[in-house]
Amino acid sequence: MSSPDRGPAAAEPVRDAAVLVGGFVALLWVLEIVDTVLGNRLDAYGVQPRSDEGLVGILSAPLLHLGFGHLISNTLPLLVLGFVIALSGIGRALAATGVVWAVGGLGTWLVAPSATNHIGASVLVFGFITYLVLRGFFSRSPGQVAFGVVVLLVYGGALWGVLPGQPGVSWQGHLFGALGGVVAAALLAPRRAPRAPRRTQEVR
Repeated sequence: MSSPDRGPAAAEPVRDAAVLVGGFVALLWVLEIVDTVLGNRLDAYGVQPRSDEGLVGILSAPLLHLGFGHLISNTLPLLVLGFVIALSGIGRALAATGVVWAVGGLGTWLVAPSATNHIGASVLVFGFITYLVLRGFFSRSPGQVAFGVVVLLVYGGALWGVLPGQPGVSWQGHLFGALGGVVAAALLAPRRAPRAPRRTQEVR
């Protein structure tokens, strides 16, 4: 007896991942177009460290960019890394993104210099990199470990961006975004069921 065609069902995770990540990146482009039309007024809603107004930026900063060049530099990594993460499940991808978003934004708000403004989705990019690199170690999955090595080889050079030194670049956002990826990988690792204790055999 032939097995039923599983083609449409097998394609659903790919389709859902593409729609989720593609829709998010499209939103970033729409917001940047609107921001340009408004004379870059939306850029004021970034993370402004240790100010009450800057707390709003924890939510809005990853959605905003300093011009189309800034957005273009984040677009391809977001599409590639976000798609790979979303293939493991939409709920898991949203949870990982939420952890990176919160840790990256709050860490920047606490540590970055006063009277600065931090925007850009690079906080997510750095978090996605570390999440993919480390999730296999936390889940003890050889396949994910191997894929993490590939991600490290392709995108590992970007991780130098967590260090200070380049003017006008929020290394704090990069650093805490990357730390958020580590936290997400640890929190979202599948929990293994405890092994049942061995029964000892009684002999006479």
